[in-house]
Amino acid sequence: MPQPEIPTAAQNLAEVRTALARAAGLAGRAPSGVELIAISKTHPAEAIVPLLAAGQRSFGENRVQEAAGKWPALRGLFPDVRLHLVGQLQSNKARDAVDLFDAIHAVDRPSLVTALAAAMDAAGKRPDCYLQVNIGEEPQKAGCAIADLPALLAQARDAGLPIVGLMAVPPAETEAAPYFALLAELARRHDLPGLSMGMSSDYETAVMLGATCVRVGTALFGGRG
Repeated sequence: MPQPEIPTAAQNLAEVRTALARAAGLAGRAPSGVELIAISKTHPAEAIVPLLAAGQRSFGENRVQEAAGKWPALRGLFPDVRLHLVGQLQSNKARDAVDLFDAIHAVDRPSLVTALAAAMDAAGKRPDCYLQVNIGEEPQKAGCAIADLPALLAQARDAGLPIVGLMAVPPAETEAAPYFALLAELARRHDLPGLSMGMSSDYETAVMLGATCVRVGTALFGGRG
């Protein structure tokens, strides 16, 4: 019996881009207004290169140390890569994160704002920053409480962080659309243009509700076994 064909990275990328464009069109948006971030956490460099070769240039990592181990060499080959930190960041890793990443999606507490501001001043580099909101009010999940968002945003702006938008991860195994709509409303209320929301299972919904960044891993790389 013939074995089923395993999709290539290029095929996966084409399918995700097609679905993204379709969702954007349904929402009356240009696909170019949505940045597709390939979440390469836990994947080795050899799994990332095929996506780079297929033209993907935005990638996301969860951990500073893991990213530092594989991306300097990859960037030597593909210098136009835009690298996003999408996982929780410890304050003592702020300097390393500022040096390595072009965008930081998980600014969620006053101590991290202070650490990032000092790191950016020292490095002379200011990556884009997203404030992470605990949109489902889940005690086990990172992100600032909705009620604390105005104060955190004010502190971040006063500290000179380039806050470009909000990020959130809705509760698992629930309908994501209401949470995406709430995050979009919070962004409008605070005059923030960026919305980092949507993953492999729900990025099309996120795009239809205003996402400017979607964070897609499994649909591009396949499962990790």
